[in-house]
Amino acid sequence: MILCANPRAAYLEQKAAIDACVLRVLESGRYVLGPEVTAFEAEFAAYIGVAHGIGVANGTEAIVIALKAAGIGAGDEVVTTAHTAVATVAAIELAGATPVFADIEPDYFTLDPARVERVLSPRTKAILPVHLYGQAADLSALLELARRHGLTLIEDCAQCHGATYDGRRLGSFGALACFSSYPTKNLGAVGDAGAIVTNDASLAERCRLIREYGWAERYVSHIPGQNSRLDEIQAAILRVKLGRLDEGNARRQALAAFYDGALAGGDLVLPKRRPRSTHVFHLYVARSVARDQTLSRLRDAGVGALIHYPLPVHLQRAYKGRIRGADALPETERAAREVLSLPMYPELSQSEAATVVRALGPRKEST
Repeated sequence: MILCANPRAAYLEQKAAIDACVLRVLESGRYVLGPEVTAFEAEFAAYIGVAHGIGVANGTEAIVIALKAAGIGAGDEVVTTAHTAVATVAAIELAGATPVFADIEPDYFTLDPARVERVLSPRTKAILPVHLYGQAADLSALLELARRHGLTLIEDCAQCHGATYDGRRLGSFGALACFSSYPTKNLGAVGDAGAIVTNDASLAERCRLIREYGWAERYVSHIPGQNSRLDEIQAAILRVKLGRLDEGNARRQALAAFYDGALAGGDLVLPKRRPRSTHVFHLYVARSVARDQTLSRLRDAGVGALIHYPLPVHLQRAYKGRIRGADALPETERAAREVLSLPMYPELSQSEAATVVRALGPRKEST
């Protein structure tokens, strides 16, 4: 079976360095919020091009803490997308705020700024775009919209480690940005891990307080907080992997270019790249009007293609019928019927990628 993602292969690729850093942490006797976390925070912030990094337990809690640090909670609305992992929406509600949905751009699967503007209300306090599949949402338009309406823009960067927009890393545009390092991500740990980045020292300090019970000094809470600590082993592993993130992203881009060339003229609608952006292909997501048949053909050939995402958040039982904006999401619903993700990870071999292409059948002949 050719897997859609393969975190074990990422471990084996850097096994010696990862094993050594884990042993270093185990022998140190310091396992939570220690020197490895501090070093990772500084190195990751420098990589993104911002002043502050805050390691947290996972990407969902990164969004929760960022919202709380920005003063967004009960009574406040946050505009986001229903075409995302449910974690984005769950985090808004965990922060006490109310999610509102806007539709997506069909070419890039990210928030449509014109649709965002239609759902703004006096209660709207933030926009939470998801940089989906490895490339940017329309940041120029969304930032201008946030500026005109006095809104906070917080980036969901769970799928875009290393991608750029206008020459800057994603994560350096919003008031805060939130990353997940779930094992399958471009920068993946071997368990749950996450990070928040910002250029605002005050917001960074609030994030640090919130992630550990509001403690400014041990056992003394200055503000209400929670437990979302990044452990030392995960931070050490992320430091190792950060050093080869650009190399891994380049390999993803090469694989995407191979798919593009080999599948051109076929039945799939291939991924589009946003102008002024780089795409790091966390996922290679195509469209097929006969998606279920295409998936069956791939699986019969031993190719583990997946769907990201099969059911929009607004149609899931936990959320159906209770989120404003859910009645005007035609592009979101069309995407959920058509998208499929082909295998994509740096360790995928050329021969495996060729097997994926063969499983999809011959290209149409041009006339």
